[in-house]
Amino acid sequence: MYTRLSAVLFPVFAVLLAGTAFWGYREHQEKNSLLIKAENQYQRAFHDLSDHIEELHEQLGNTLAVSPSSHDVQRKGLINIWRITSEAQSDISQLPLTLLPFNRTEEFLSKIANFSYKTAIRDLSKQPLSEQELATLKKLYESAETIAKDLRTVQEKVLADNLRWMDVELALASEDAPRDNVIIDGFKMVDGKIAQYEQIDWGRPVAAMYRKRTVDLLPGKPVTADDVRRRAAKMLGLPDPSAVQVTENAQGTEYAVYSAVVDKGSGVRIQMDFTKRGGELIWYMNSREIRGSRSVGLDEADRAARAFLKERGYPEMRAIAADPYDNAVNLTYAPVLDGAVVYPRKLTVKVALDNGEVVGLQAADYVYERRERKPVKPAIGEAEARKHLHPDFEVERSQLAYIRNEQDDEVLCYEFAGRINGGRYRIYINASTGIEEKIERYRTADDAQTAGERTQAR
Repeated sequence: MYTRLSAVLFPVFAVLLAGTAFWGYREHQEKNSLLIKAENQYQRAFHDLSDHIEELHEQLGNTLAVSPSSHDVQRKGLINIWRITSEAQSDISQLPLTLLPFNRTEEFLSKIANFSYKTAIRDLSKQPLSEQELATLKKLYESAETIAKDLRTVQEKVLADNLRWMDVELALASEDAPRDNVIIDGFKMVDGKIAQYEQIDWGRPVAAMYRKRTVDLLPGKPVTADDVRRRAAKMLGLPDPSAVQVTENAQGTEYAVYSAVVDKGSGVRIQMDFTKRGGELIWYMNSREIRGSRSVGLDEADRAARAFLKERGYPEMRAIAADPYDNAVNLTYAPVLDGAVVYPRKLTVKVALDNGEVVGLQAADYVYERRERKPVKPAIGEAEARKHLHPDFEVERSQLAYIRNEQDDEVLCYEFAGRINGGRYRIYINASTGIEEKIERYRTADDAQTAGERTQAR
């Protein structure tokens, strides 16, 4: 009986064993194939990065060698610098460097890209490169030479010793692995040398992109945690300020603020941020759950938001956007100066549409962009500005507005909102020069509501 059973089961087990061995072999082959593919991608990205930095150095030199009067050639050179730098950034994103401190180099390349782009888009015949900008290009030329040389050294070691990027990835992923990898050390060296170029004058447009808001930008005197506690209690109508918990946020963050929290029970918390100087509210959130269907319309939500702002001392402002989603709506407002909307000082109020309660406020721009502004008179009329629009653009409304342009200058524009190519756009025409400063696509509250209805229907 056992002999007969063995005779039956042995072939079965043999087949299963062979199948398991074949499956294991296939898995091993597929794993090796993926590893080879990843290694090839890493090697290609690394060598492309080295080539692009070499090319960047060469292009910076070519741009510096151009005659100052050859504005078109200069612009072409700056555009090429922007393109090459963007490609180098793309190469870096394909390497396993997320755990490696290479952020200085990435930010440095980002600043080069932004500097070259913002310089190239202006009219160099009217605003030629300044002495300071030429000095910046010379420093960038020197830095690109240093980076290219160091990457070339790493590249030579990689090729000579047949080093693998997969080993780098494993070394970075393992906390216990030694960090004496040649590639890792090479990239650390490059990133460390970038520190000596941190004092480069990038110009105001680029510096503004990396500018952090600090208490130094605000008027008023520094406030204490107790001051904030009292202000938060008064805002919420609480008789006892001790119910408000106040903490000072960590050093090094973008905003120097006190955070105030009130626990109202049942999982509902109200959180607020106040500036350390002046004690101004820049953020408010009521975490209660918004339940049920919409019972409040946009007009009623607008009235609730305006009442909320008025009670807290904000001036009358113009509504510039309404973005409903789920059972809430974000309403954006901006102050008006001599008939022109001041977009840089906008703030947003979130209103729950189940009962019309204000559950959120974002007012950082309103607070940090406060400064004395003198009204600017348009140099051209609206009719003249319309001539700069596309003939097929259907204007639905227009107004004067202050915006920040690509050069980070606050300029007065004619804002034209309308339709073209099946979409809604806002086009901003400079009220002094007639040039197009900005174009942006947008949706109205009705558009957003219709889109939400289509999603629910699916």
